[in-house]
Amino acid sequence: MEKKIHQGRNVKRFREMLNIKQEALAYDLGEDWNQKKISMLEQKDVIEDSLLKQISAVLKIPVEAFQNFDEEQAINIISNTFHDTQGLINYSPTFNNNPIDKLIQLHEEKIALYERMLKEKDEMMVRLEKLINK
Repeated sequence: MEKKIHQGRNVKRFREMLNIKQEALAYDLGEDWNQKKISMLEQKDVIEDSLLKQISAVLKIPVEAFQNFDEEQAINIISNTFHDTQGLINYSPTFNNNPIDKLIQLHEEKIALYERMLKEKDEMMVRLEKLINK
């Protein structure tokens, strides 16, 4: 038995993944849209192709994602792919950030910025002197 893809639920899932509120999506879709209309849209099993294309353009997600995404299938793929999670996750990551090196780097960047500013100031002074002496 083939499972039906709920396109409205997929729109909601992708919208939430992108951290976009219903009001924001409604605003992007145009003047005749509001939060309530988006809520009703997300409850529809099937959404018209033209509207899916419009939503696709706003969310920058391919139309096929709304038409074909099946959460259960994705979960099955993930669970069947990762049998032994030991070693997949590094619970004690090590970072090679030496604060003194970072401080020295920032100081060198600051000096370079000051030198550029001084050079620009000198060039501006030369230009001003030329203008005054004309």
